[in-house]
Amino acid sequence: MLTKIHAAYTVSITELKKNPQALINDAHGEAIALLNRNKPTAYIIPAETYEKLMDLAEDLEFEQIIEERKAEKAGAVEISLDEL
Repeated sequence: MLTKIHAAYTVSITELKKNPQALINDAHGEAIALLNRNKPTAYIIPAETYEKLMDLAEDLEFEQIIEERKAEKAGAVEISLDEL
């Protein structure tokens, strides 16, 4: 079975245990696939990259809320205060 790896670098758990910071430094900000029995089990990414991903996820969530509220508003009828 083929497994797609979403990183240019890979490392085994055994190698990671030896000197994790050196591996992170050697990747120069790129993602590292952590392999367990030659299958990706996790990805190691810089904190800055993770924070950007979380910001993007939050932005997408806000965009979805905005679109839902726009759809709710589409059925609304606008009236003036005098009409109340």
